[in-house]
Amino acid sequence: MRGVEADFRRALRGAPNGRARSVGAGAGDLGGGCALSSWGRRSVTGSDRERGGASVCLLAVGLVFVVVGMFGAAVNAARAARQQAAVAADLGALAGAGRALDGDGAACSAAADIAARNGGHLLACRLDGLDVVLSAEVRVTPLPGLTRVATVSARAGPLRS
Repeated sequence: MRGVEADFRRALRGAPNGRARSVGAGAGDLGGGCALSSWGRRSVTGSDRERGGASVCLLAVGLVFVVVGMFGAAVNAARAARQQAAVAADLGALAGAGRALDGDGAACSAAADIAARNGGHLLACRLDGLDVVLSAEVRVTPLPGLTRVATVSARAGPLRS
């Protein structure tokens, strides 16, 4: 408060007839509460030196929230891609197992078709007796320039007692 009182007293001394002029919208007002003294210099009090500090802190906190949010979105996108690859592999293996008696080509063709319809890409497929063993992948780009691949294997066949 000392700085404000000193500025007020200085303004009273420099004003004609001992009356201070209005600081609000005069010719000496620079906006934002900064006024020119009667000598044409800008008065800088202790509170004026700290102006804008909260804005910088707020921007830093906002940037932290944006970075954490982007990281969370990237992790969730990878998790969703893993689930999508698991669904594509499981359903592809079940479709291939339904055609296992028709041979390796028919079983793997059915598995590839179902995996593709579920957003996956068939990497490998083979028959192991009447079981179909396959691997499917799903590519995901959680952030620009960052591509990840989720790969899942599945096995399906007849029930054994």
